[in-house]
Amino acid sequence: MTNKIAIWLGLFLCVMILADLLFNDGIALLFLAKKFYVLLDWVAFWR
Repeated sequence: MTNKIAIWLGLFLCVMILADLLFNDGIALLFLAKKFYVLLDWVAFWR
């Protein structure tokens, strides 16, 4: 991955997080955080 792609990807992620916080009160971010926690729990079980 080049630096240019990494910067654009980082900016895109920041914009999407800000859009979620502005228009959706962070519900999608909270949903993804909960799903990530379940994934971590599942991975820890198989360790």
